[in-house]
Amino acid sequence: MADGPTITTIAERAGVSIASVSRVLNGLPTRQETVRKVMAAADELGYVRNAVARSLKSRRTHQVAFAMADVGNPAYLAMLRQIQPVLKAAGYRLVLHSTDAVVADEIDVLHSLGERYVDGLIMVPLRVTEAHLEMLSAARAPVVIIGQVPEGSRVDNVRADSRTGVGLAIDHLHLLGRRRIGMINGPLDTVPGAARAAGYRQALADVGLPYDEDLVQIGDFYRAEGRHAVTELLARVPDVDALLCANDLIALGALDVLRAAGKRVPQDVAVVGMDDTDLAAASWPSLTSVSLGSAERGKVAAELLLERLQGGDREPRLVTVPPRLVVRASTAGESAPAARTAEDRKAKENRDVAGSATGSDVAEALTELDAQGKGSLE
Repeated sequence: MADGPTITTIAERAGVSIASVSRVLNGLPTRQETVRKVMAAADELGYVRNAVARSLKSRRTHQVAFAMADVGNPAYLAMLRQIQPVLKAAGYRLVLHSTDAVVADEIDVLHSLGERYVDGLIMVPLRVTEAHLEMLSAARAPVVIIGQVPEGSRVDNVRADSRTGVGLAIDHLHLLGRRRIGMINGPLDTVPGAARAAGYRQALADVGLPYDEDLVQIGDFYRAEGRHAVTELLARVPDVDALLCANDLIALGALDVLRAAGKRVPQDVAVVGMDDTDLAAASWPSLTSVSLGSAERGKVAAELLLERLQGGDREPRLVTVPPRLVVRASTAGESAPAARTAEDRKAKENRDVAGSATGSDVAEALTELDAQGKGSLE
């Protein structure tokens, strides 16, 4: 062992054939259990693969890139926690790119695929431009987009359904008796900002509330921007009784401002975030938030990319992850129930069609939604 471990010693330690070890170390399609055994044995023996030599021979780097707007955003961290183990188990290292949502940086990442520094890419663009679409159609390596691209785009795509998620939040606030529901959104030229704005308008109409421009404030998807936006909205509409925030970071900024203004949450103003990040459960009060399945989207994206990397030849897939409303103290007080789903909302719409809602109907609806929601927690 003076010269270090070899594929022979790795095969002996893993209990597999030398050919299996060679296939794993060269990134060829192999059963996941075999990959796991070989990688574990290699790590135990301190085997260091010559990545440069291997990539020259096979034209593969065994690296995958993950490009997102902000590596510090907990929604992207939730994706990362799922992407990493899926790819690591298959023998891939992960390279991170934090693009600050700058289109030119994202285009540069797509262009660099031609240099073969990675074998594939998972990207979360906040804006999708014609330049993105052109680069995606000419990409020299497999790409999976987490977000939304135009129908017919020839790329694997994993989406959230934030419009439905906004509807779940508005339904919840309306059932709690809130009628002056403000919206703190991110930039409208981004995919999430546009989807949340459209969802807000539609959800208000669905519950019979008018759209009021004064109740909408546009900022950005950061806590400091959330503070600034909520301060401006409160100065303009001091009687707002609920705030729907486009993500949890904005919602945390809203809680900061409401606390400083002496507004009680949820008694005076109820607050809902989006993404249901770890910060939502840890905030004070705990934050009701719409889960858009960040972790699940990350896992699905990694699995789709891995299929491509292992030679999968199929039509591009579109996977939409359904939202859930996770109810906590910022809307329902300390006795918050559980979670609500898109199916709950559909059931409510069916009840609304059947007849007008009286006070007893609303109480019954809340009871039924709570009972259904408790079974939907994951």
